[in-house]
Amino acid sequence: MDAVVKETNCIGALEELLNERYSVRAFQPREVPRDTIAHILATAQRTASWCNSQPWQVLIVSGEAKERFRKAIYAEASRGLGEDYDFTPPREYVGVYLERRRESGFQLYNTLGIARGDKAAYAKQALENYNFFGAPHIAVIHTNEPLGIYGAIDCGGYVSNFMLAAQALGLGTIPQAAIARHSGLIRRHFGLADDRRVVCGISFGYADHAHKVNSYRTSRATVADTVTFVDV
Repeated sequence: MDAVVKETNCIGALEELLNERYSVRAFQPREVPRDTIAHILATAQRTASWCNSQPWQVLIVSGEAKERFRKAIYAEASRGLGEDYDFTPPREYVGVYLERRRESGFQLYNTLGIARGDKAAYAKQALENYNFFGAPHIAVIHTNEPLGIYGAIDCGGYVSNFMLAAQALGLGTIPQAAIARHSGLIRRHFGLADDRRVVCGISFGYADHAHKVNSYRTSRATVADTVTFVDV
């Protein structure tokens, strides 16, 4: 009976974290204590990986270093430069994937009072990625080039566990593929080796719950929409 109770409590805790987590787009300026960050990292380090390769390397950028990085990447993005992904981004969104993307985007714009079709306002909001939405910290996730797409997939698992660990400790996060558009700048800025491949960033800190941008939640497809059972 005790085992059943434990299993129920465990799945309940996971469900709660998954249901409560969302992409935070406004943060409080106060920094997260270093021991709390260390707790997140130690938890995420338990992520499963292909052949136990554990291919993720993580830069945690804070304080003055974060501000220097923010200024550098914002300047490049605001000039329309970058577009040097290490991993090929989606060629296009079609069908239900396009519908979901549009739904998410319009939720964001409607919450902020941005009129549909206002491309200048869309672009201004997109640049907030490079202000890290005001977060006091950003994690930059990178991996080893020879590991290819499998290294990136393993890093995806790490990113998910990082965010859930942060959620469990009362923090907010947002994973940012936009950061990876500037992989060359990131390698130069942090002195990374040429064989390092940038997967994404994660801005994190204490969510500003009073900000309207944090008031909406995206929808999720049902299991029936995404799963096919094959029994015979």
